[in-house]
Amino acid sequence: MNYKRLEIPELILCEPKLHEDNRGFVFEAFKKKSFNSFVGFEVDFCQDNISYSKYGVIRGLHTNTVDFAQSKLVSVLQGKILDVAVDFRVGSPSFGKVICIELDSVENKQLFIPRGFLHGFSVLSKEAIVNIKIDRYFAAGESIGVRYDDEYLNIDWKIPKELQILSNADEKLLNFNDISSPFDYNSQLY
Repeated sequence: MNYKRLEIPELILCEPKLHEDNRGFVFEAFKKKSFNSFVGFEVDFCQDNISYSKYGVIRGLHTNTVDFAQSKLVSVLQGKILDVAVDFRVGSPSFGKVICIELDSVENKQLFIPRGFLHGFSVLSKEAIVNIKIDRYFAAGESIGVRYDDEYLNIDWKIPKELQILSNADEKLLNFNDISSPFDYNSQLY
């Protein structure tokens, strides 16, 4: 696995080394020792969440309160998505900055998003199956969300407006500047 820090250095793109032959390919999707060595701290993934979505679905933008925040490792098992991370750490030099990465089941790249970031994705293929490894279990009532179409963030989800599909809950979220982030850039979140 090749690891690469992005413009916001806490976000890490994981690029697998595919071993191909006439049967297909195999690659290491996750190796805890090398991953934690590169990240620089212990990430103990405890659960994998898998979602199926069709073209036009936008999921996000979400995080949890500090005590229940989750680091995520996002990969695509089938199809193609636009994965989006927003720095939500008050005092960060990149607070409010958006990073968008296309992930698919051809290149099999993954995006690591640590605690303190909002996360979402849109489905760019006919269908997509997305796997998200998390390092803390779900806690009901601890979710924080920001509108997908927030003007300040100005995210291009690469889906025409008339084809966008959202949950009722996501359509009712507040704008970025109307929410106080509980995350402090100078606090240890790991």
